Amino acid sequence: MAGAMVILPAMDAIAKYMATFESMSPGQVTFYRFFFQLVCTLPVLFAIFRWKALSAKRPWMNLLRGALHGAASLLFFVAVKYMPLADVFAIYFVEPFMLTTLSALFLGDKVGWRRWTAIVVGFGGAMIVIQPSYEIFGLKALLPVFCAFLFSLYLFLNRAIGEADSPLTMQTMAGIGGTLFMGAALLGGNALAIPDFEVSLPSSALGLVLLLALGTISGYAHMLVVRAFRLAPLSLLAPFQYFEIISATILGYVLFNDFPNPSKWIGIFIIVASGLFIIWRERVQSKSLKSSEAPA
Repeated sequence: MAGAMVILPAMDAIAKYMATFESMSPGQVTFYRFFFQLVCTLPVLFAIFRWKALSAKRPWMNLLRGALHGAASLLFFVAVKYMPLADVFAIYFVEPFMLTTLSALFLGDKVGWRRWTAIVVGFGGAMIVIQPSYEIFGLKALLPVFCAFLFSLYLFLNRAIGEADSPLTMQTMAGIGGTLFMGAALLGGNALAIPDFEVSLPSSALGLVLLLALGTISGYAHMLVVRAFRLAPLSLLAPFQYFEIISATILGYVLFNDFPNPSKWIGIFIIVASGLFIIWRERVQSKSLKSSEAPA
């Protein structure tokens, strides 16, 4: 999980690089992200499982999972085109708060006043990061929030699918779902002449190499995440997600000379502290529930 979280921001740095220096639209980059993910994982999948690789036990759930991931990635890549990487990641990390809220509303999970307070405080931290970004970038500063919501739904589907399919099968099917979704979105957006959906090919050999790297990182890093969730509980793995802020800040500074100002660091600290508190409370509640269910 730690390894995946350290390398995943490289994928978003590539997306920002392609939009900034290769003049490629975020919609096109997102399409290539899933297409090359499919290209990179499909041969390995067939080598291991042959044609059984595509006989997923829950194919439609996996395809929907890919479509949701595609929509979330599109919003994220549009955001990083206009905003610093660390800012986008900081705002995106309202996702644990959304996931906790959705679990309480739709799964009947019990969420006490402490966690509700942490959720409110966490959203307050996000507002500290969003406020100056909103003044500069407008509504685009809210894209990471919508991205976080879609990714929360994606995590719900991960829970629903469970261990019905292998991580490799899940990532390949997600690649198919994401590629189909983004192909349709790209054609529709280009037909409507939306600039962020302009269809184009890589303009240089470096651009092609970076897109191949984008798909490779996407496919295998997310496979590590799926595998990690099968080896350890969510409460143990969730804090490692915040490693992404460290990588994103370093890459943003080195590649694009972006660095969060002091007020944004305050917002990032509040978001991370609130998220860690929620994770800690979930662990406490889980231990308490196990103790009450234990035989006398």
